[in-house]
Amino acid sequence: MDIEDLQTFVAAADAGGVSAAARRLGVSKSIVSRRLLRIEAELGVQLLARTTRGAALTEAGITFRDHAARAGAEIDAAREAILPTGELRGRLRVAMPLTFGPTHFAPVLAEMARRHPQLHIHASYSDRFVDLVAEGFDCAIRGAYLQDSNLIAKRIGPIHGKLVASPAYIEMHGSPETLNELAAHQALMQGTEAWQFMDGDRIVTVQPQGRFKADSATALAAAAAAGLGIAWLPDCITYEHVASGVLVPIMTRYPVPPGAAYVVRPPGQHPTRKVRVLTEMLIEYFARNPDIWGLDR
Repeated sequence: MDIEDLQTFVAAADAGGVSAAARRLGVSKSIVSRRLLRIEAELGVQLLARTTRGAALTEAGITFRDHAARAGAEIDAAREAILPTGELRGRLRVAMPLTFGPTHFAPVLAEMARRHPQLHIHASYSDRFVDLVAEGFDCAIRGAYLQDSNLIAKRIGPIHGKLVASPAYIEMHGSPETLNELAAHQALMQGTEAWQFMDGDRIVTVQPQGRFKADSATALAAAAAAGLGIAWLPDCITYEHVASGVLVPIMTRYPVPPGAAYVVRPPGQHPTRKVRVLTEMLIEYFARNPDIWGLDR
């Protein structure tokens, strides 16, 4: 049984159909269909029931999917074990934030591709939190504070941020001076996140409230500049706004504890060598460029 057929079946099972699996694997739908038909013919059972919305696993498919996934992972591990030292091949799918991924992380991916000419890198840039398992990513790079999950995270460097507002907002609504006063102000948020502040040596968590939300830090900075409210944003997003006076740091008595950038991956016993190499390159890159987040500008 061909390993590519197994991996294609797992991709189709997890993605929910041929089209989604083709996008995930970077191949045509016809190739995915041929591989699925070939593996079903060899097994003599139907694994996927085609529907108008995609495909659903049959009872046999549910049983076979886990075995196929384990077999594919073992083959990948075996291939890595016998490769010459330092050589990488195959495909690496990585999700990165749209806000600063193209400027801060893309150079590392480009260097990785240059060093490993047999490695295929597929990068997806989005500020939404992708489901690594369901969408078939090997890893993702995420910043600030990680949401609770079962993902395995490796810190690659610090991210500093601050609370900001426009002079127009402050003139109209005033500037909060205490954590209790913050609840009376409009917060600009990505979702339902909590904000953390340092009160002396103590970390205090605040649940902000607001009517404007966006999954992009750049969009939140624009909203803050327009006077819509107060935003917690990383310095790499706000340093130009602050330098020009468009945004003003507020509540400086309660600094924001530093967050971090992480490489996160699905749970498993060991990360693949591709993910380990990317993680090591990112750690090295940000250690060499401590002002990459705009802190010294």
